[in-house]
Amino acid sequence: MSILPFFVREYYVEILIIFLINVILAVSYRLIATTGDWTLCHVILMGAGAYASALMAKYFGWPFFMTAPLAGATVCLVGLGIVYPLLRTVGFGFFITSLAVGEFIRLSWIKFHIPFGGPRGMIDIPEVGIIGPIDFYEAIPYYFMTLAITLVCLFILYRIDRSRIGKAFKSIYEDDILAESIGINVGRYRTFAFVIGSFFAGIAGALLAHRLGAIDPHIFALDEMVYLLVWVIVGGSATFAGPIIGVAVMTLLFEWTRPLLEWRPLFFGIILIGFLIFMPGGLESLIPKFTRLFGNRKAAQAKAEQPGGAEKSVV
Repeated sequence: MSILPFFVREYYVEILIIFLINVILAVSYRLIATTGDWTLCHVILMGAGAYASALMAKYFGWPFFMTAPLAGATVCLVGLGIVYPLLRTVGFGFFITSLAVGEFIRLSWIKFHIPFGGPRGMIDIPEVGIIGPIDFYEAIPYYFMTLAITLVCLFILYRIDRSRIGKAFKSIYEDDILAESIGINVGRYRTFAFVIGSFFAGIAGALLAHRLGAIDPHIFALDEMVYLLVWVIVGGSATFAGPIIGVAVMTLLFEWTRPLLEWRPLFFGIILIGFLIFMPGGLESLIPKFTRLFGNRKAAQAKAEQPGGAEKSVV
């Protein structure tokens, strides 16, 4: 990942930047999903971060390294504001209510021309610019900045996942009634997961806005949320690596299916349904199978190489 941008065209460097942003988005979504709360408004939270960072940079002239964390904090407050009605529902109800809340926010961006720009969105968003000798307008410097931010985000999310808080999230997913009975405040931990996931979605949105230079409400429409679901379900959500695998595989498929244009959401919807039916554990579920297969082959090979091993196996 560190040397690849030097050997590919700028177009592919831009794809790598979007890939890294999507990794932050998918892994932060997986954090919320570990409590059993599958939401349909995570892309909207990313959009809130994009708008927040763009507004602060455009109207206050603040630099990216100030607006990005502030955008994450702003989205934390947005997440905290919408999580209360969501917590009154569970399962499918949570899923649908999050869709309604997300669409309400997106329609607000369309309705209000000031400050959001209405349906045309915001243009001329200030780029990161030149810091010292580095021009972050260029693709390769922006890629390395995004890579560094992504690694920091993944490290923090991984530490949360492995901490007592992360274990509490998973216990709620396994059995929320049992978790409540052993002293875990289910509502509080579901709120923690949603707000933390919102923060990192906001960071991803800030990175996207300052790279594209223009955003509009249609970038964060429902079909983009479908893509996020596909990444997480195809890769798997049981382990930390699952969403990363999903984003990597589906980014390649996304580029290969670019000629499909308007048929592409249908294509990815079919993939989503197929994995839900035939491989609900995602691609990450294949890793233990290949590990066991490889281990069995090595064991058989070692046994065959022992003196008399081949004769014993024949007998």
